[in-house]
Amino acid sequence: MDTIKISPKYQVVIPRNVREAMDLKPGTRLQVVQFNDRIELIPLRNAKSLRGSLAGLDTRIPRDGDRV
Repeated sequence: MDTIKISPKYQVVIPRNVREAMDLKPGTRLQVVQFNDRIELIPLRNAKSLRGSLAGLDTRIPRDGDRV
């Protein structure tokens, strides 16, 4: 587990292994979410970059008759 430190200007550096695993580049926008006692950084991706990310998803889900 990596740890980071908040600078005097309240800046943080995302560790290299996390940046590479998440394919974060300079200029990538992140949404900041506070949840109880935790901070989450969620990369904002455009819809085009998500194309094909759900390949192989099983869409055969039983549905109610009014939801077909």
